[in-house]
Amino acid sequence: MKNIKWIFVFYAIVATVSIMAIGIFVGEGSVLGVLGAIVALVAVMGFGFVTKKKMRERGEL
Repeated sequence: MKNIKWIFVFYAIVATVSIMAIGIFVGEGSVLGVLGAIVALVAVMGFGFVTKKKMRERGEL
């Protein structure tokens, strides 16, 4: 089994929480909350892909 890249675990957990927040805010009827959670999700996913690309270029993956 390979070493765990903890930064990716962190990104996955934060993205999951953002997806759950979308559902919670939809249930509450908060448009601003839904938009904020979507922005957070896109940002976290973007950071994850950028981090993966940088690590691949350095040969760490």
